[in-house]
Amino acid sequence: MHRFQSLANRCLAEGVLKRNPSPLSIIALELPCCVQTIRFRTQGFIEKSRLKRFSTAEATVDARENGKVREKILTMETLNPNVKAVEYAVRGPIVIKAGEIEQELRQGKKKPFTEVIKANIGDAHAMGQQPITFLRQVVALCTCPELLDSPVFPEDAKLRARRILQGCGGESIGSYSSSPGVECIRKDVAEYVTQRDQGVPTSWDNIFLTTGASDGIMNILKLLVSGQGQSRTGVMIPIPQYPLYSAAISELGAAQVNYYLDENNCWALDMEELHRAYHTAKQYCTPRVLCIINPGNPTGQVQSRKCIEDVLHFAYEEKLFVLSDEVYQENVYSPDCQFHSFKKVLYELGPEYFNSVELASFHSTSKGYTGECGFRGGYMEVINLDPDVKAQLVKLLSVRLCPPVSGQAAMDVIVNPPQTSEPSHPQFLKEKTAILSTLAEKARLTEHTLNKVPGIKCNPVQGAMYAFPRIFIPPRAVEEAKALGMTPDMLYCLRLLEETGICVVPGSGFGQKEGTYHFRMTILPPPEKLKLLLEKVQSFHMKFVEHYRELEETSV
Repeated sequence: MHRFQSLANRCLAEGVLKRNPSPLSIIALELPCCVQTIRFRTQGFIEKSRLKRFSTAEATVDARENGKVREKILTMETLNPNVKAVEYAVRGPIVIKAGEIEQELRQGKKKPFTEVIKANIGDAHAMGQQPITFLRQVVALCTCPELLDSPVFPEDAKLRARRILQGCGGESIGSYSSSPGVECIRKDVAEYVTQRDQGVPTSWDNIFLTTGASDGIMNILKLLVSGQGQSRTGVMIPIPQYPLYSAAISELGAAQVNYYLDENNCWALDMEELHRAYHTAKQYCTPRVLCIINPGNPTGQVQSRKCIEDVLHFAYEEKLFVLSDEVYQENVYSPDCQFHSFKKVLYELGPEYFNSVELASFHSTSKGYTGECGFRGGYMEVINLDPDVKAQLVKLLSVRLCPPVSGQAAMDVIVNPPQTSEPSHPQFLKEKTAILSTLAEKARLTEHTLNKVPGIKCNPVQGAMYAFPRIFIPPRAVEEAKALGMTPDMLYCLRLLEETGICVVPGSGFGQKEGTYHFRMTILPPPEKLKLLLEKVQSFHMKFVEHYRELEETSV
C-alpha cells in the first residue's frame, strides 16, 4: 500500500508539470479505490493551482480589485531624506545614457560612431591597462595555495603569499580577518609609510585596512558628524571636489562647507579663501573637518609643501580634524612637482603640531600604477586619535566584519613590492615605469590638445589621472539648457555623448564657481584612443559653438 501511495504522489507532481495527458488518469485505473480517493481529493487543489498561476503584476491587479493591497511602507515620501539628497555624478545620468547607447549599438542601431568611449571614471583596467604581474601572482597564490608548488611562480611571490596565508584563519583568504585587517599586512603598511616619509615613525596599530579608500573616509566622517542647527558638524571640502565627499556629507546629515580652489593658479589652494569659507560657515554650523585631496581629483594639481604647511597651521589654530585623501600619491607627472604627505609635513612642523593635530590619511589599490579597482583594497592611518574614540572606531569597523581579504592581499603587494635583490624586481620595475611614463605622456597630450581649441582652457595635469578643462558655452545654449531643466555643462556633455560617443562628466557634478563650466575626463584610455577622443572633442566643441552662434545671429 505504501508503494502505491508513493507512486500516486510522484504522479501527482508530474501531473502538475504536464498538462496533458495526466499520468494519474492512466494509473488510477490500476490503483485500489482508496488510492483513487487520494487522487480525486487532491485533483481540485491541483486544478485550482493551475488556474492561479498569475504573474506578480496580475496578482497585484487582482488583489487591488478586492481591496487587499496595503500601502507600501517605503515610499519616496517616507524615504530617508538624506538618501534623496545624495548625488554621485561619476555614475550619474550621463553614464546611464552611455549604457543605453551601448545597448543600441549592440542591437545594430546606426550611430555616427562605432563605440562609446567611457572617460568618466578612473577605472584603469576597463580602459585596457594590463595588471602588474607580480601583484596578480601573489593574489593568485593566496587564492589557490596549491599553486605554491608550481615552478611557474617566482619564489618572492610565494614568500609573500605564504606570509599572508599564515596570517589568515585556517591559512585561507576565504576566512574573515580581524576587523582592522590582517596583522602582518597592517605591519607592512606601517613599514611602507615609514619608508615613504623618510623615517617618520608609524605604529601599525594606527593602520586600518579598508574596502577602498571610500570606506575609510566614510567611517571617519561617521565619527565626526554630530549636532543640529548651529552645532551641526561642518565639513570643509575643496571645490571642485570628488563627489564621494558631498554624497557622504548628505547621507550623514552634516553641513557642506565649500572652499574654492584657484583655477587661475593651476587649482592651488588659496589660504584667504580657506579662511573666508571657515568664518562664513560658523554662522550656520560648527566646522570640525577639513578635507584635502592631493594630488587633486578632478583637478589634477599637486599641492606644494608650503601650501600643506599653511593648511596644517590653519587646522591647528582652528582645531580642525584633517582628512588627507592621498590615493594618487604615486601619480605625479610634472617635473616641477613632488608629492608630500600631510603626515610627513606635520612631523617636520615639530612636536607641538605632530602630537596634537588629528589626521587621517587614505590610500587605495584602485589608483596609482596598479589600477586594481575591483579588489576594493585600501588603508587609512589615523594619528592623535583619542584612545576611547579609537576603540569606538574599532567597534564601528567590526560591524562590517572585515574588508575583502583578497583586497588586503593586493594592498600588501603595493606596499611591499619586489626589492632590488629579488627575482621579480626587473619585470616589476619595467611594468611600473611603463605605466607611469605613459600616463605622464597622456597628461601632457591632453593639456596641449585641449588648449589648442578656441573656447577650452585646460590647466596642466600635474598628477592624478584627470583633466578638468573649462569650456565656453554660448549664451543661447545656456538658455536652452535652463529651459530643459538642466545645467549648461550637462547639455554640453549630453550632446557630446550623442554625437561622438564620448562619455565625460559635467563639471557641475563636482562643483564649480558660478558662471563657469567644465567637464572631467580621465586620461586613462590607450594613447591612440585618447588622441581620437581629444580630436572628437575638438571637432564637437567648434561645431557646438558655431551652431549656437548661428542661432543667435538668426534671431537678431
